[in-house]
Amino acid sequence: MAGLLKAGIKGEARDVVTDQNTAVAYGNRVVNVYASPAMIGLMEKASLESVLPYLEEGMITVGTRFEVQHQAATPVGMNVVVRSTLVEIEGKRLLFTFEAWDDAEQIGKGTHERFIVKLDSFLKRTAGKSGE
Repeated sequence: MAGLLKAGIKGEARDVVTDQNTAVAYGNRVVNVYASPAMIGLMEKASLESVLPYLEEGMITVGTRFEVQHQAATPVGMNVVVRSTLVEIEGKRLLFTFEAWDDAEQIGKGTHERFIVKLDSFLKRTAGKSGE
């Protein structure tokens, strides 16, 4: 399937709100609802997993930019789903849109940019930062 990357590819990722992914778990001592960083992580998962089957062997994508609106709070116990769509390909740059929903309403939306990179080169460059 590698090499068939095209706009329109869709992804989906799901989560359940627990004490481990609330704003309290991320340092907000007052608001025990689904955390924005958790939603962003779910958005990234939906996006990156949607294109994995289309990449050449040894290639991965890395996130470089997020534009996110967290529009509504979601309490512990509710389900969250993020749906992403690849909307633009420019060389190695991929642009996704996404929407996040809980059991009651839309809770977020935004865009996410990723770049296609060679895994071994990426790991080598990263290891070089720590002198390994």
